[in-house]
Amino acid sequence: MANLLNWSGMMDEYFSSLHIPKNIMWTDIVEIIIISFLVYQVLMWIRNTRAWSLLKGVLIILAFLLLAVIFQLTTILWIAEKMFSIAVIAIVVILQPELRRALERLGQKRFAFSFLMFDNAKEENGRFSDKTLNEIVKASMEMGKAKTGALIVIEKETSLAEYERTGIEIDAVLTNQLLINIFEHNTPLHDGAVIVRGNRVTWATCYLPLSDSMSLSKDLGTRHRAGVGISEVTDSMTVIVSEETGRISVAYEGNLRRNLDAESLREQLRMIQNKGPDSRRKRRIWKGRGKNAGRKKTV
Repeated sequence: MANLLNWSGMMDEYFSSLHIPKNIMWTDIVEIIIISFLVYQVLMWIRNTRAWSLLKGVLIILAFLLLAVIFQLTTILWIAEKMFSIAVIAIVVILQPELRRALERLGQKRFAFSFLMFDNAKEENGRFSDKTLNEIVKASMEMGKAKTGALIVIEKETSLAEYERTGIEIDAVLTNQLLINIFEHNTPLHDGAVIVRGNRVTWATCYLPLSDSMSLSKDLGTRHRAGVGISEVTDSMTVIVSEETGRISVAYEGNLRRNLDAESLREQLRMIQNKGPDSRRKRRIWKGRGKNAGRKKTV
C-alpha cells in the first residue's frame, strides 16, 4: 500500500510540473501536427526494418523497469542506470545498416513525395487469393518437372523490405507463366529469390540470409539454406524447387518440409493465406512434422 501511495504521489508531482498553456495558439496546433507526422513516419520506418523486433524487446525491458520503480527494486534500477549509455550505443551499432539506408533515402528525390503521401512499403495485408495460391502451386509443379530451381518468398506480417532492396523491382500480378519465366535458365532474373506480397510479385533476384542450423541435411545446397534462413528471421513462407532433383520443399518458422506434392504444397500455402480460428492448431501440427524434416535424405 505504501508503494502505491508513493507512486501516486510521484505521478501527481509529475503532472503538476508540466507546463500546460491555458490558451492554445495556432502555432501549437501546427507543432502537434508536425510532431505527430514525424512520429508516424518513424514508426513506419521501424515497422519495415529489423528495428520492429528490437522495439518490442525494448518495450518489454521498459515494462520490467516500470515494475522495478513501483516496487522500489533499487539494485535493478542502479544496474539499469549504469547500463543506459551502453545500451544506446549498442542499439545504434545494431541498427547501423537501417540507419544508413534511412539517411540515404532522405537524400533521394522520391523521398519528399513518398513522405507527403504517407508512403507505406506494406500497403497490402499480405494475404493472397485462391487464384494466386493455385498459380504458385502450378508454377512449382511445372518447374519441378523441368528441374528449374526456384525460390519464392511469400510475405506474411513481417515486412521483407530490407531484402527487397537487394533485388530488382517487378511489381506484377502473380501468374504461373511469370514465375516460370523469371526462373528460366540463363535469364537475367533467374538468380536469387522472388518476393510475393499479396497477389503480386514485387521483387526478383533478391539475396536472402543463409541458415547456419546444424540440423539441416548436409546434402542441401544454398537455395534451401537461404529459404530456411529467411524463415528464421521473418514469419514468411518460402517455396523451394530443387534444381538438382526437381523436388519441392517449404521453409516456415525455421523448419523445412521436403518432397511435397501438389496437394501438400497447397495445404502449406493455405496455412498463411487466412487466419482462421484453427490457425494455431495447424501451426502446431506443421511444427511437429517439421522437426526431423532436415534429416531426411533427398531421393
